[in-house]
Amino acid sequence: MTHHSLRVPTPAGPPLTGHLPFTDAPGVADPIDVTSRWFTRGGRPWFPVSGEFHYSRYPAREWEEELLKMKAAGVTAVASYLIWIHHEETEGRIRFDGDRDLRRFAELCARHGLDFIPRIGPWSHAEVRNGGLPDWLLARTDAPRTDDPAYLEPVRGWFAAVAGQLKGLDRAHGGPIVAIQIENELYDQPHHLLTLKLMAQEAGLSAPLWTSTAWGGVQLPPDELLPLYGGYTETFWTEWDGGWPDTCRKHFFFTHQRDDEGIGADLRPTHVRGGEPAPTDRFPWATCELGGGMAVAYHRRPGVDAADIGALGLTKIGCGSVWQGYYMFHGGTNPAGEFTTLQESHATGYPNDLPVLTYDFQAPLGEYGQYRPSYDELRLQHLLLADFGERIAPMESVLPERQPAGQGDRETLRWAVRGDGDSGLLFVNNHQPHEPLPDHPDTSFTVRFPDGPELTLPSAPVTVPQGAYFCWPLRLDVAGLRLDWATAQPVCTVDVGGRTVLVLAATDGIPVELALDIGTLRYVHTPMGQVVSADGRFLVTGLRPGTDALVEVGTVDGGQVGLLVLDAATARTAYRGVAWGAERLILCGDADGIVFDEPAGEVRVHSSAAQTSFAVLPAPDRAPGENVGVAADGVFTRYTLPTSDDRGSGILGVSLVRAAGPAPGTVTGVLDRASAPADKDFEDVAAEYLIDVPDDLPRAGTLLRIHWTGDVARAYVGDTLVADQFFAGRVWDIGLDRLPDEALRAAGGLRVRVLPFGADAPVYLPVPVPAGEAGIARVEWVTVRTQVITV
Repeated sequence: MTHHSLRVPTPAGPPLTGHLPFTDAPGVADPIDVTSRWFTRGGRPWFPVSGEFHYSRYPAREWEEELLKMKAAGVTAVASYLIWIHHEETEGRIRFDGDRDLRRFAELCARHGLDFIPRIGPWSHAEVRNGGLPDWLLARTDAPRTDDPAYLEPVRGWFAAVAGQLKGLDRAHGGPIVAIQIENELYDQPHHLLTLKLMAQEAGLSAPLWTSTAWGGVQLPPDELLPLYGGYTETFWTEWDGGWPDTCRKHFFFTHQRDDEGIGADLRPTHVRGGEPAPTDRFPWATCELGGGMAVAYHRRPGVDAADIGALGLTKIGCGSVWQGYYMFHGGTNPAGEFTTLQESHATGYPNDLPVLTYDFQAPLGEYGQYRPSYDELRLQHLLLADFGERIAPMESVLPERQPAGQGDRETLRWAVRGDGDSGLLFVNNHQPHEPLPDHPDTSFTVRFPDGPELTLPSAPVTVPQGAYFCWPLRLDVAGLRLDWATAQPVCTVDVGGRTVLVLAATDGIPVELALDIGTLRYVHTPMGQVVSADGRFLVTGLRPGTDALVEVGTVDGGQVGLLVLDAATARTAYRGVAWGAERLILCGDADGIVFDEPAGEVRVHSSAAQTSFAVLPAPDRAPGENVGVAADGVFTRYTLPTSDDRGSGILGVSLVRAAGPAPGTVTGVLDRASAPADKDFEDVAAEYLIDVPDDLPRAGTLLRIHWTGDVARAYVGDTLVADQFFAGRVWDIGLDRLPDEALRAAGGLRVRVLPFGADAPVYLPVPVPAGEAGIARVEWVTVRTQVITV
């Protein structure tokens, strides 16, 4: 048996307050403030969740639905780069129209109760041309990103234009802007960062928080900018043959190191990597770039799994994060440039060649709004933060005395506790990419609290399975019930007839056990398993997780509490939102996702299934709509929607127009890395296919799913490039509603060109590709329907 122990220290004294020059607007109802250890809002601890979504990389007509998807995932703040070159490609013609309508995007955030965080640059990076600086600006100055007057003058104009768009959307006017980021990844010019902050304020921009990225040994002007950190599961910016970077590996351990010196390291001189970090005793641990996925460069095309993203996110909470910020949370597409393409490339002196158009990022919500499994993994954690973040934020992260010996140690169990002296959460991570971690059989824990009893859990040792990551509650108060521990992860609470029900998620392979403090209850009723008394607790064991695994408890104050344990798969379908006049828990089951549109009084279900059902707790007084099937599903009520008339899926015809020629030879660019093939290669040696797209296919919500092999593929309507992809073993999705209808019909279909993969190409791929192969195996179409349920 392997027994792990840890002592939670006596809580530290109160954090520093009032030591930073961050103030909210006078008179706001929920003032935002910063202590040295956590954030507050309305005088209470606040645990934000932010997600990056670039409005200028997504069609404006779809912004609102995508923002609602992010909100349904538990994102509370939307961050977005304001990419200067997208707005002012031609000097003096600043565009805020159409997909560039910054003000409308911010107003949509406000309409749906989402905070907004503009990352105003001027330099953004964002894998965009010149890092977002317009070409005309670089022609004017030899010293960009400095206090060179020739640089600052146009920056002042950019900030003024941004301030004009955001006028009246600050906190003083009831707006959504809670933070503003200055610049990005500028590591050695604190004076310039302060200059930019003062210029932005002079332009009229205001927010309670002013932030800066803080990785890579950054030098910040003291106390002027809140340092924000990051951590990625993979990288596209490292060498093709360098293996999995140690800077990524470390994020799957519980540590108190905030910095990641690897992010953007290809753009920094070696001597500044791993420099002195920003002070940790004055600022809370906040993040803005936890990897929601990863882009691909031509020379390095990593794959990211949902479990990678979920494990990294949960581990950061266990490490002590008090702000979960994801980059990207939503993918997109580069706009077409007026003069040039707008991607990062060797042609502009950057170390990486990115695809011309796609910026999907393997994000939880894809380039066309596709739901990915990582969306469910993160939503599960965000539901926890929505209900318990106020308690978690002040909790100190405590590491066990026995820790892994180094980043190569795959045998020592990785775990930590966040505690406040009386209660807490126990975190375990037994997952990392590329290098699987072993099972840990016969595992138990002892956690000693200074203000409470010693807990040894579970009552019988368990096996922590390979790939598992979870957190367990310790001495958690639930409406008067003391839950000493549960071998299941808290998800959220829901009110059912005046009774608080705590929903928990089981972990596959670990038996569920609930330990209830006898002193806080009158009775326990369980639908299955058994209840035994031991050491001042009732132990509930033998539960079979599911929609009927509801343990009912009466508390000593006369109240009632429910403990509902869902199996791991079902828990990942859970949403919580206001519907039918109350907050409810909805299991979407066979649907792709659900959004709650409170201003419109609607719940909308997105589904590619022929028939869609969802389960609700508590059930509304009547069925939501006509011809809706109703059935019991454990303690839930399940509703089945009428079958849609839209065609759901099928196979499209593909014709080979031209076979591929020999693979083009490798060309290298910056840092001697392989460069993407030239346009001429697609004309001369690419295989060409014509995909028949029937006129009667529904345009809205339909994805063309292309299964292919090769090196690089491009899709055209006529002569217009409409989509592209570097091969990395994934299906290539193209949104049918992004393709111009008339031109598509006139062209007789979608034309796809695929270049063969060269032998011994210096390119990292997560899957093998036979050299010289260039082909399309199959093209599917899938329609994701949006079904409206009026509430």
